[in-house]
Amino acid sequence: MDLGHKFQDLEETGETLVALINSAQTEKLGGVKDELQALFDQHIETKKIVTEILKEKNEIQEGVGQRFLDMEEEKQQRERDLMNLEEQLRQCTAKSQITDSELQFLKGELEHLRNTNHELETLQNEVDEDTTEIIPSAKYVAQMYYLITKIKWEYETSPHMLKGVHYGAELAAPINIDTSTQSPIDVSDKLWSFVSTE
Repeated sequence: MDLGHKFQDLEETGETLVALINSAQTEKLGGVKDELQALFDQHIETKKIVTEILKEKNEIQEGVGQRFLDMEEEKQQRERDLMNLEEQLRQCTAKSQITDSELQFLKGELEHLRNTNHELETLQNEVDEDTTEIIPSAKYVAQMYYLITKIKWEYETSPHMLKGVHYGAELAAPINIDTSTQSPIDVSDKLWSFVSTE
């Protein structure tokens, strides 16, 4: 039963009530009162049903609205993710190009190092040939200098330092001369001072 029909019933009942009051038929008035109470009860029940329907409708609308907002937020997040991925792709592409350039450069360096290594091997072979002839004579010269001067040199020093020990007749004297602060003549004089004139 729709709401318009109920209002029509209410009007008819009201008209009947007015007619009964006018005709002063009290026995019919009691029946009208019962009908009016039933109509009022039915109106209250209809109001509860309509209120519940409106409440459910609002809840459905809120749920749909919230789902729409969630979907919109998810869409925006996916768009941001897509933009980030595109940026990462651009950066990776740029890095790949740089890496390719570096790879070409490193290949050139490797080839250069191979050539240098080959030259060093050739030079090492030449040095090895020379040392088999020169080092024995250099050792002989070093031994001869030691026998004359009685000075044993330290060879692993900085270039401007002369270090060694003079083994004199009575005791050993250390030698520590900085050649960067003295003239070659002074250095020579100091060294000759260690050598015995005998």
